[in-house]
Amino acid sequence: MSVVPHRVAVLALDGVVALDLGTPAQVLGAARTEDQTPLYAVSTCTAGGRPVRSTAGFQVLPDHGLDLLESADTVIVPGIHAGPPLTDGTVPAEVASALRAAHDRGARIMSICTGAFVLAAAGLLDGRPATTHWAYASRFRRLHPGVRLDPEVLFVDDGRVLTSAGVAAGVDLCLHVIRTDHGSAVANRAARRCVVPPWRDGGQAQYIERPVPRVAEAGTTATREWARQRLHEPVTLRELAAHARMSVRTFTRRFRSETGLSPAQWLLQQRTEHARVLLETTDLSVDRVARDAGFGTAAALRQHFHARVGVSPTAYRRTFRAPSGEVGLAAQGA
Repeated sequence: MSVVPHRVAVLALDGVVALDLGTPAQVLGAARTEDQTPLYAVSTCTAGGRPVRSTAGFQVLPDHGLDLLESADTVIVPGIHAGPPLTDGTVPAEVASALRAAHDRGARIMSICTGAFVLAAAGLLDGRPATTHWAYASRFRRLHPGVRLDPEVLFVDDGRVLTSAGVAAGVDLCLHVIRTDHGSAVANRAARRCVVPPWRDGGQAQYIERPVPRVAEAGTTATREWARQRLHEPVTLRELAAHARMSVRTFTRRFRSETGLSPAQWLLQQRTEHARVLLETTDLSVDRVARDAGFGTAAALRQHFHARVGVSPTAYRRTFRAPSGEVGLAAQGA
């Protein structure tokens, strides 16, 4: 059966952040079937098809105008570093109208970094949870008090409207979309093609201090890999510290400085992701998935899985086993 690529329109405004602009085409463009058929077709547009300036010292000459939004399945607004959306919270009427029309007809709407200012100015974030780059949080709250802003997370999936934090968080959001649309196997292949980590939970903190360790200091990388190979086993903090040849206190401090998470939070994150893969790619029972992922019981898996993913393991499996063409998890607002 032939694959019809999901149509993505990237809407660039003046002052567009160059990295944000290129992220959708690079990451979504890396999502392929096993026979290398592209799953997304990404195009760029501007108001009137006019050139816009980027933050990298070059102009963007798009192939399309705002009419591209009329047929797009997903519309993505990259971040900007200048212009009315950041100064007075407004966007040109034609841009706001095109975004609202795309949303009203059912398109998925996304922003990267300060692109959230554009969505908010178009009225698409009123009353919704959203995020943006942490450094712009105060300004965002001042301009858009009706938005439930959470500047502490990497991205927010609120059904058909998704927002991400700055820079690399746009990569995380695009991989999340691929995973939601096509499952972990496709998302992991895309991540490998882009040479980036395959998954960072949306609720992970945006800003993590990572001081460069002294040469004499050993990190926790080897211990984390050791733990990943033993997710099905109970692993204690003391065992982790012993493997790293550190005291529990030193290990905990260094682990958090490197990952932004406590060892317990990180283990739960890894076990949840392993359970996701097993649910998507195997016919193992929920009880067996719970044991293999290290949750022990199906009840514990259901509790933690629902808390982190938003649905039960059974509902998650049913979604990803649905026939192609059915609405995905994100579109259901789960």
